Formats: sequence, structure tokens, C-alpha cells
Amino acid sequence: MGPVARAWLLVMACVVLTGCSGAQSMLDPAGPSALAIAQVWWWMLGVATVVTLGVVAAWWLAMRRRRHSDDAVSDAMATRDGLRWMVGGGIVLPTLAITALLIFGTPAGMHQLPLPLTGGAEPLRINVQARQWAWMLHYPGSGVRLQNELRLPVGRAVDIHVGSEDVIHSFWVPRLGGKIDAIPGRTNIIRLQADQAGRFRGQCAEFCGLNHAHMVMTVIAMPVAEFETWQAAARGAAHD
Repeated sequence: MGPVARAWLLVMACVVLTGCSGAQSMLDPAGPSALAIAQVWWWMLGVATVVTLGVVAAWWLAMRRRRHSDDAVSDAMATRDGLRWMVGGGIVLPTLAITALLIFGTPAGMHQLPLPLTGGAEPLRINVQARQWAWMLHYPGSGVRLQNELRLPVGRAVDIHVGSEDVIHSFWVPRLGGKIDAIPGRTNIIRLQADQAGRFRGQCAEFCGLNHAHMVMTVIAMPVAEFETWQAAARGAAHD
């Protein structure tokens, strides 16, 4: 490969990888749930790349053999080869791929469930009510209410109880975890945890009307002491 081709590949790799970071990148995880999802995604990309290269290589070899072969292919040989490809590519390969996806994907999904914790602080509960086109947040027991802003302590599990006042929305903070639908008349729960302080971006991931694209949320992960100070101040202001 010449220097021009190598430089072009390097530029293309940089362009592609710029989408792997940022305030709303699922490939730049900041919590255990998002990390599990990102790992599954990278495994899927790697396997898909290997399969694609394998198929291209098999196609190239078949074309090359066909071009340099003077022997005619009998109907029996064609049937036998076709059956092998159908069984291998249509049954064995998908079965292995789906089994591997279940093995690796199921534990990733468990990170998002509000399961009992074996140790540490109890999960913090935050109620989130979606409406066109805003997120209304309530911290039970404190009276603190926010709009389009979610604050949570670093290193502590947070159970988000999600509902909707009007249409179906979808709660999603890509760097902290997966999606959960906000459905009218129903409460769904998703567990998030931030392992580092910072600001992240949440987004409604379900088309919900004219201003769907503007239904965003700022997520602020704070050190525990800082979060408790903020919550105490916000509680006092709410009760004034």
C-alpha cells in the first residue's frame, strides 16, 4: 500500500472515530450499563467485519477458480455445493451468531434492570414524566423538581421511573445506559449509574411530534458530597 493510500485510510479512520466520543456517544461510556452495551456493540462490529471479509474472500476464490477452470460443473456438484452453502450460511452461521449474541447481550441488559443490590447504598429514585416536549423530574422525599435537567451522584445506582403525560416518548442517556419507553398510563424503570463526574446529554429517542428533535435533557453527574449539598439547598428552596 502506497503512502497516499495509507494517508487516505488514516483520514477516513479519524473521521469515523470522531463519532465515537462526545456528550451523546454510546461508544464513550461513563457508567457500567453503557459500558456493557458498548462492549456488545464492538463485538458485534468485529464479528460482522470478519463475516463480511470471509464472504468476500469466498466469492473471490470462487470467481478465480471458475475463471481458471476448464471443467464443467455438473448438476450434482452444483446441488451439493449449493446445499453446503445453504446449511452453513443459512442455518449454522445465523444459529452461532444469535447464540453468541444472547450469551453476551443478556448480561448487558441485566445492568439496566432495577435488581436488588448486594451491598452499598440503596438506589436513588428519580421520577421522570415526559410530555411534549420536555422532561419533568421529581426527587421523591425531597420535593425537588427540575425540568430538562437530571442531577445524580457519581458511583451510586439511580432508578429512573419513567412515565408519559401524552404520547409515547423514549428516555435515553447514551453515555450512561440504554433506552426505556415512556408510555402513557404505565411506569417503566431503568437503572443508571455514572462512574465519572461530568455533563452528558439525554435525548428522546422516539418520534413524538413536531419538536421531537428539541426534546433534550442535560444530565449532570456530581461527586456525592457535592450532590448532597445541592440537594439540601434545592430542598430548602422548594420548601420556602
